[in-house]
Amino acid sequence: MQAAVDGYLLGFSLILAIGAQNAFVLRQGLRREHVLPVVLLCGASDAVLVTAGVLGFGALARAIPGVEQVMLFGGVAFLLWYGAQNLIAAWRGGEVLEAGVAAGGLRRALLTCLALTWLNPHVYLDTVVLLGSVSAQYDDTLGFGVGAVTASFSFFFALGYGARLLAPVFRRPASWRVLDVIVGLTMWGIAAKLLLG
Repeated sequence: MQAAVDGYLLGFSLILAIGAQNAFVLRQGLRREHVLPVVLLCGASDAVLVTAGVLGFGALARAIPGVEQVMLFGGVAFLLWYGAQNLIAAWRGGEVLEAGVAAGGLRRALLTCLALTWLNPHVYLDTVVLLGSVSAQYDDTLGFGVGAVTASFSFFFALGYGARLLAPVFRRPASWRVLDVIVGLTMWGIAAKLLLG
């Protein structure tokens, strides 16, 4: 039980920081658009990555020359593009939260979610490498992994559905512009940190 609790706490603390994936889930929650499929996809993706880390895939990934560089530059390119899209949206403005108005289809939302998850080098560092290496310190690695996966699902559900509490704020176009600027700069900041780190 202690391994599961520790896995939950570490997994939750790692995912809590604002990032591309979290910002996207927040946006979907605010729009009340495809929230369930998006949070399920995020949780399932984390479950696959955490399981890979716990089962030792992190060591294999580190053993293959060049994999980390490919992940790094691919992730940086995607973060720069996604950040630019948000900054352009902030510049154009005019977005407002209206109940029942969908801005994009389910397929587009899921593809964006997949890209934000699987092209982000931080996801691999946090789930596969860090959680995988910490789990090796426990006799009950399975319990640790279950705790970390449970943290991912509970966080994404809370973020996606808890965003509704902010809906009154996002009925004003200026709020969307502020959110887009914050998300865009955050994506560029993460990209810069990856390049410089």
